[in-house]
Amino acid sequence: MGLFSSHEVDPAEIREKYGHALIGGEEVLAAFRSLRDTAFLTNYRFVLVDVQGLTGSKISFRSVPYRSIQSFSVESAGTFDLDSDLKLWVTGEAMPLSLKVSRNADPAAIQRLLAELVLAKR
Repeated sequence: MGLFSSHEVDPAEIREKYGHALIGGEEVLAAFRSLRDTAFLTNYRFVLVDVQGLTGSKISFRSVPYRSIQSFSVESAGTFDLDSDLKLWVTGEAMPLSLKVSRNADPAAIQRLLAELVLAKR
């Protein structure tokens, strides 16, 4: 998701902006935003919103149901790192989906949330 680290965003802000993409009963649990792109976790799926083009008028939504996530890793920022890394290995994809998250985000909380969501869908 972009070259720049993403920071945490209030789930209410995501519901307001992307509520049209949510289904009945779907709740935004955590969200991250870089300069243009957004990623969020709901109780059903992981969503990447990729804003494309110079004007940002072309937007791609990538929805990954938790049952499609084979494994994931959350790497905390080291002493000289600017951010943490989140990687998701998805069924049918050769390369993992990668997301850089601000070093201020809590990697243990992200890992715990992903574990609960991915393991519950097995």
